[in-house]
Amino acid sequence: MRPTLLALALVWSCSHAPAQPAPPAQPEAASGIQAKPGWRTRTLAVAAANPLATEAGYTLLRAGGSAVDAAIAVQMVLALVEPQSSGLGGGAFLLHFDGQRTQAFDGRETAPAGATPDLFLQPDGKPLALRQAIVGGRSVGVPGVLPLLALAHRQHGKLPWAQLFAPAIALATQGFAVSPRMASLLAAESDLKNDPVAARYFYDAQGQPWPAGHILRNPELAAVLQRIAKEGPDALTRGEVAQAMARTVQSHASNPGTLSVADLAQYQALEREPLCMRYTVAQPTKRTYRLCGMPPPSSGMLAVGQILGMLARTPAASLPFSGTQPGADWLHLYTESARLAFADRAQYVGDPQFVAAPAGAWNSLLDERYLSQRAALIAATGARMARALPGQPGSSTSSYAPMAAQTEHGTSHISVVDAYGNALAMTTTIEDAWGARLMVNRGVGLEGGFLLNNQLTDFSFAPTGADGKPVANRVEPGKRPRSSMSPTLVFDADSGELLASLGSPGGGFIIHFVTKTLYGMLHWGLNPQQAIDLPNFGAMDELLILEQGRFAPAAVDALKDRGHKVIQLPLPSGLQAIARTPQGWFGGADPRREGVVMGD
Repeated sequence: MRPTLLALALVWSCSHAPAQPAPPAQPEAASGIQAKPGWRTRTLAVAAANPLATEAGYTLLRAGGSAVDAAIAVQMVLALVEPQSSGLGGGAFLLHFDGQRTQAFDGRETAPAGATPDLFLQPDGKPLALRQAIVGGRSVGVPGVLPLLALAHRQHGKLPWAQLFAPAIALATQGFAVSPRMASLLAAESDLKNDPVAARYFYDAQGQPWPAGHILRNPELAAVLQRIAKEGPDALTRGEVAQAMARTVQSHASNPGTLSVADLAQYQALEREPLCMRYTVAQPTKRTYRLCGMPPPSSGMLAVGQILGMLARTPAASLPFSGTQPGADWLHLYTESARLAFADRAQYVGDPQFVAAPAGAWNSLLDERYLSQRAALIAATGARMARALPGQPGSSTSSYAPMAAQTEHGTSHISVVDAYGNALAMTTTIEDAWGARLMVNRGVGLEGGFLLNNQLTDFSFAPTGADGKPVANRVEPGKRPRSSMSPTLVFDADSGELLASLGSPGGGFIIHFVTKTLYGMLHWGLNPQQAIDLPNFGAMDELLILEQGRFAPAAVDALKDRGHKVIQLPLPSGLQAIARTPQGWFGGADPRREGVVMGD
């Protein structure tokens, strides 16, 4: 938890009843607001979390590259300029549309062969504290982002693989200016300097973090990228780089993990069937959309779809919108819908290679009759329901215990549309800010390297519930942890035309950030920038979290009168969105982070 959020949490806990849940920590600290204009383009566009990364993707598009080519270039630069959020040591989900077919590529990290269900339990059987679990080798999963990108490139790349790494190699060699956000998060970080490789790279000789504007070079990463450009993903998952990763994880002094060279060599990125649903907006003009996202192990599309589907079965669509923020009545309905969706998420969602879908299909959670049954639980009186319990889609029963509330972290998002009719939405992560605080370096005399993920902390720390039943999202060897990442593509349901690509970082709040943006675009007629700019909000751990300083006091009081446990905190999303217009495309980037959109 970052210092500012910790202080808020302490104030809250000291001034309210002990039974009140603690505010959830945000994945990354807030670092200021910078207004974004929104960007109009005609034939192509790329949106990413850092201007240097966006420029790299745009350069590849201008050179004749595809959306996948651009995304690879963007990801490699993000590994350098936004290392706190994503990189070679993490994973990703990618949703791709080639003009006819939508595909879901799964590069989620996996648990090493040596991981066991009690990975995050203390000797007395109690779960480890979150920070204790995150920092060190214990939490590191087998990274999958590079195998995912290689798989997608084999199918949809147009430029040579090696060309895609040129922008990142040049920046890593020549240096880049540390951004204000990176400097802010580095200054707030306490554990990274305990890793000797990271300490030499991110801090000066006196142990002070590099300030914004400092020119930072990463020759070790440049060398690794050169090998990957020449040899392909095997340069990361086999040989000396793989050996360095395994050595870094296993040799951690106080919290070693089990990641091995064999785990890295055996990793496989997967192609899955995307999870799609029809969604009708009745006002002001009836239109039906097809929303597509990732299936499990992501819970993103399931939860986003459930929230939207339940809201559609309430009076939400008929409630007034001020143009700047939703009112208390709408927020109440949203919160109750979200609580029900998250109850199902906790009960059912896990890696589909280990966990059976309820009623035999994940779409059972999006079935119209089931959503109507769930929406009927939302009180017409406007009062908050006492408990949000999981449902039984298709009258199914579950052999699993619900997963207890647990903090999630992470990520960066990339959206791209190219001149060939391809589009993608890719969310990429090393989980917590700065991951496991372990930096990989081969030890050949070059400074820098890349950070490793702490993705295994997305598993349930407790493998069983109070009733002794196993938790669907418990740790198991080779398993992919449940995720909230929600890369989303929006289509016209009748014509099949692509209408939008979007996604966000934000841990469990990703689901809320993406749902908010979709609702603003589809219901309130907002362009992507206007929808992104809306105040953030979300239901989590029985709390209703509102973005600090963004909601009218009267609305906050009205929500409390309905029984909601309201607190206000910074909610630094990192939304990127690109939507079709009659003239081409319109892109938006989150004012809470550094992203921009570029295109022709």
